[in-house]
Amino acid sequence: MNTTPDKPEQEEIRNLQYYVSHIRRDIANLFKWLILAVATGLIVGAVSSFFADSLKKVTSLRGIYPQIFLLLPVSGLLIVFLYQKIDKEDGGTNQVLSTIRSQDDVPFRSAPLIFISTILTHVTGGSAGREGAAIQLGGSIGNQLSRWLKLDEEDTHVMIMCGMSAAFSAVFGTPMAAAVFSMEVISVGIMYYAALLPCVIASIIAARFATGFGINPETFHVVNIPELTVETGVKMVIVAAACAAVSIIFCMALHGVSKFYSRFFKNPYIRIVAASFIIIGITILLHTTDYMGAGNNLIELAVEKGQTRPLDFFWKMLLTALTMRAGFRGGEIVPSFCIGATFGCLMGQIIGLSPSICAAAGMTALFCGVTNCPITSILIAFELFGFRGVSYYLIAVAISYSVSGYYGLYKDQTIVYSKYKAKYINRHTRF
Repeated sequence: MNTTPDKPEQEEIRNLQYYVSHIRRDIANLFKWLILAVATGLIVGAVSSFFADSLKKVTSLRGIYPQIFLLLPVSGLLIVFLYQKIDKEDGGTNQVLSTIRSQDDVPFRSAPLIFISTILTHVTGGSAGREGAAIQLGGSIGNQLSRWLKLDEEDTHVMIMCGMSAAFSAVFGTPMAAAVFSMEVISVGIMYYAALLPCVIASIIAARFATGFGINPETFHVVNIPELTVETGVKMVIVAAACAAVSIIFCMALHGVSKFYSRFFKNPYIRIVAASFIIIGITILLHTTDYMGAGNNLIELAVEKGQTRPLDFFWKMLLTALTMRAGFRGGEIVPSFCIGATFGCLMGQIIGLSPSICAAAGMTALFCGVTNCPITSILIAFELFGFRGVSYYLIAVAISYSVSGYYGLYKDQTIVYSKYKAKYINRHTRF
């Protein structure tokens, strides 16, 4: 008697084996990334929480002893010395972005270097943020974890994005935006969905770790949100377009100051000392310390009270460019928040739309303009301001993304698809 299965039965067995093998592979992959994401979230969350707490303490110290600001040239010299001796080829956030595209590496020594140099920048009053440090810190740790675990190149890229998301989430307290940012910022027009699971899990864990560490997420209360009408919608379009223009000017200012330094101060030690004296001189002339550090005080005043001085955005833009391009460390994103909030608030006062909602929308629009990350921008608005002004935030992001062109903070960021047509272009952002 013939017991050999006929051809239809053999086909069914092969199909069953195929599906079982794929289910096993997917389950194994799920558990692998859950474990890696949890580990990354805990490790990066712990380091980033300590980093955020350190920044908070040195900022408070600077407030108690404002004369520390006069040590800006000393901290600058120390930063240049550390990078010249330890990591002369450091490329900052651009290095992390290029690593994910297999063009570079993020050495582990970048983590302590960016930590120390950002602390030095903030304690002495440089106009800088903290996200650049967080991204580099998280990317460096993610890269090192991948090396220790001997993961392949593709998994290493995911681990770097996972570390970036965890650090961004811990420092800012915005896990939704942090999870998406690392997937969106590398190549505009393409989302690295393979990293979605680990980035989300790592972001949530890092944010919860930071909260337990005493790093509370920042939120701002937007007041006087008007009903969306044709008139208010048109006014918001004007505000968003103006913020997009300012985002271009900010990128150009960073590039222009960099060229100025390269031309007149080729030696990095002389450059950072000269820049420090310029920054000190401008600050003394302005009779205010409001532009030191990230500028959270100006953001809070603009968003929650609808108050700003006419040139707050300009001075913050100028001092950030002078600080960051001289060799100080930290990042430009939080200063861009400040520039957007103060300029948006000013525009609201000029055109007769709630300065508070214009500050919130302006902050979101300018962030979108300098990072080319519209989805992250929308999520940041939701997490920082809530959902009441959602229509205005959506308008601001959409207009800014379209008007801001191909400029950006990161020269290694790639615009894969045109902003204006369903067309593949694959070009780097300007500057």
